[in-house]
Amino acid sequence: MPAIVAFDTIPQLFNRLVAHYRGQRRPALSYKDRRTKTWVDITWEELEQHVHAMAGYLHKRGVRPGDRVAILSENRPEWAITDLATQILGGVNVALYTSLPASQVGYIVKDSGARILVVSSAVQLRKAETIFDECPELQEIVTLSEMRKDHPPYVRAWDDVMAEGAAYWAEHEAELSKLAEQVQPDDLSALIYTSGTTGLPKGVMLTHRNFCSNVQAALQRVDFGPADHHLSFLPLCHSFERTAGYTAVLACGARISYAESIEALSQNLLEVRPTVMISVPRLFERVYNAIHKSVEKSPSLQQKIFHWAVGVGRRMAACRLEGRTPGPVLQLQHRLAHRLVFQKLHDRLGGNLRFAVSGGAALPRHIGEFFLAIGLTIIEGYGLTETAPVLTVNPPDRPRFGTVGWVLPGVTIAIQRLTDGKIVGQLSGDDYPSDLTTEEGEILVKGPNVMKGYWNNEEATREVFDADGWFHTGDVGRFDRGYLVITDRIKHMIVSRGGKNIYPGPIEDQLKQEPWIDQIVVIGEGREFLTALIVPDFEALRQYAQEHNLQAASDEALLALPEIRALFEQSLRRYNRHAPAHERIRAFRLLSEPFTIENGLLTPTLKPRRRQIEAHYADLIEAMYTEFGGDGD
Repeated sequence: MPAIVAFDTIPQLFNRLVAHYRGQRRPALSYKDRRTKTWVDITWEELEQHVHAMAGYLHKRGVRPGDRVAILSENRPEWAITDLATQILGGVNVALYTSLPASQVGYIVKDSGARILVVSSAVQLRKAETIFDECPELQEIVTLSEMRKDHPPYVRAWDDVMAEGAAYWAEHEAELSKLAEQVQPDDLSALIYTSGTTGLPKGVMLTHRNFCSNVQAALQRVDFGPADHHLSFLPLCHSFERTAGYTAVLACGARISYAESIEALSQNLLEVRPTVMISVPRLFERVYNAIHKSVEKSPSLQQKIFHWAVGVGRRMAACRLEGRTPGPVLQLQHRLAHRLVFQKLHDRLGGNLRFAVSGGAALPRHIGEFFLAIGLTIIEGYGLTETAPVLTVNPPDRPRFGTVGWVLPGVTIAIQRLTDGKIVGQLSGDDYPSDLTTEEGEILVKGPNVMKGYWNNEEATREVFDADGWFHTGDVGRFDRGYLVITDRIKHMIVSRGGKNIYPGPIEDQLKQEPWIDQIVVIGEGREFLTALIVPDFEALRQYAQEHNLQAASDEALLALPEIRALFEQSLRRYNRHAPAHERIRAFRLLSEPFTIENGLLTPTLKPRRRQIEAHYADLIEAMYTEFGGDGD
């Protein structure tokens, strides 16, 4: 449904929402108080007071239109308060992942020229103090955590800042209120730094028009409304959560509650009982795996009932997708399946979900089909930070899993052949219904949501925009009857010694469906054949070992057991049986250490840093190819 109010800028959206709900005592945000363990509501009127207080402080400290304010914090009300305060002054939000090491925090704060840095915890404060002297434009650090020791004079406590800012706003309200009205759609709203699988992160310049047009277009496709309630847990510094889980939710009058942490998510779902869930595929995969592991441990009769119910759900879903009315017997079976099985699964997610939205990575087809069968539609979309971010989304009433759906209204996507640069087809979000089908090529984009460019990096900006104004995404895909299908990133493409172009992403996604595989990276650039580095699912392996009386003193010892290695050999044989010859994996190595953000092998958005992984395991990779007679020399 459309937004509650009309808006062209974030300050306009905020002020009009406050005016719309004034006097209704309607909650805008909620959080769980750590001391009382109860959920606390923040009404729109209270949110306005907090935002004005923070804006007063920022303005007193010299923040003016175009100036940058950085936030190093988990999702919490203070994140939204700081952002909205920055926006109504005409400032620019620079949000950072809390998982970043101090060196990367320092790089981003310095590169952006942020004047103020707001941090959440003592851990983040230590990072901020470490990099303060390296950032000449940084004036103060505001901390949300208790100040339990002496800190440098540039560190200020949140409560003190808010009290000071409230007094300043009251004294200068007439002057400060006008600043929001002066913000224009093409003014900069945020710098979002790409996580960078290669090289240094780049600051993506996103304007008010970028965000506002994207929210308004997305709300034409996705049925958010004032009665909805969103539990926010994906990092707000990620463009997906910022647009879909923050700006869009507020714009449609819905309510945001902040999860305590990812570890507390299961409990928070039961407490908040949200109506919509916005997540990345990894969460849905974990829920799917947990359900199936639980079923496998159940008595035989319960397993039969579960699989019967899912079969009924699949038939019911097929009827709805095909526009057929299910017969009375199927309807009766579905009601019984819901009572016996599906309701319990829904209850694990709070029992109130209408639908879920997935983005940030590819949703495995079998995951989407399973959740649809049990009565929860996962709407998969696609986008990039540079496009604010949403480009496509599956229509909720006719999703096609394995695709990322229809182009958003106002956006145009073209497919450019990789060999000769010819555009082989293009489709606007206003052209539906469409049966456009194209060959594979690079995905190009035009639209009001496309970024202004990269901060302080004209060369990188020129590289992604061509002479005709198309933004080059670097992704490979095609249209299939109007639905966009993503293959992989161009830069991930492996060119084998035999000259075959191979995209590792789809291979890895397929193999991650195997119960023993948690993470996998396919290797093969310039080689005669493909190999793989595999991080096992150790929980599944330990359970298997226990059930089969296999003894191992450590995870490393577990991986050395022939019976365990045989599991992975079987998984790869199953894959190789149906794979083209050049996409078969001939060798693999099992890793005891996972790819993580902390060891530098994952980006903050949980994507593998392929170059770093290959460099880190270079000796292991070379030994593997030497052993199997296919070195890359």
